Amino acid sequence: MRFFRVSAAVCVFLAFLPAPAARADGPCASAAQPRLAASLGRQVAAALHGRAGTASVAILDREHDVVCSVRGDRRYDSASVVKVTILGALMRTALDQHRGLTTREKTLARRMITRSDNDAASALWRQIGRTRMNRFLVRAGMRHTKLGPTHFWGLTQITANDELRLLRVLTSHGTVLSDKARRYILDLMHQVIPQQRWGVPTGRPAGVVWHVKNGWLPRHDRYWRVHSIGSFSGRHRDYLIVVLTQDTPTMRYGVATIERVARAVHRTLNPADRSAFPSDAPQVREESDGSVPPWA
Repeated sequence: MRFFRVSAAVCVFLAFLPAPAARADGPCASAAQPRLAASLGRQVAAALHGRAGTASVAILDREHDVVCSVRGDRRYDSASVVKVTILGALMRTALDQHRGLTTREKTLARRMITRSDNDAASALWRQIGRTRMNRFLVRAGMRHTKLGPTHFWGLTQITANDELRLLRVLTSHGTVLSDKARRYILDLMHQVIPQQRWGVPTGRPAGVVWHVKNGWLPRHDRYWRVHSIGSFSGRHRDYLIVVLTQDTPTMRYGVATIERVARAVHRTLNPADRSAFPSDAPQVREESDGSVPPWA
């Protein structure tokens, strides 16, 4: 069994992000706030210490100019986290065609994001096609993401750094998506059903606006892939968190690892605000999200 080890040399700067000028002595770096970066790096390392399986973490705090990356370019089966990318590609396709979403597309998009509906994801995956999906990955700078084979969108290979790039596209003005398209995606991510609001929102201060998408998938009936990506804003806060895990013995174990990291990040970035979201994690049902066949 493998255990997490956070190397002191880990520091990957993301292509889209302003690289801090200061040299990082840990997984986090910041030219403006080196002490905060060092503290956050220690807290993330402590949260991962001794946990079974493998995990990757990527964090961007725009307010304090802090960037973190732990195994940021390691690839994972995406499970349902890729549904945000599918929606991004759909919105980009509609923009290229100078149109809004159809009623059918809106219905599928809502089901896919807010309820993590797999049939809806499959329908949009087929409609968009691999060419447009890959075109969106290029535009978003997600150069390490590889689409899953044929209709197995849940086997898309993702990285923490690329998921952070995607979140940055969704939370900042740019040329990849219009502001209206970005708001539409974020609005759906804020309407995720209560049972699926576990993961990176855990431990956030009260009043901080969250947007989240999770994914969970067992492989070979044994080890799980459990992921969570999200953005947090409001009251002088503006940060993004990605935590990807694999080979955890159960889904609950993977969720617990993600939430250990999330609590550490929220606590460190909000030291003066102890109004944490109440022991927030909903009851997690340990089952596949169905994004690939059980034998995959």
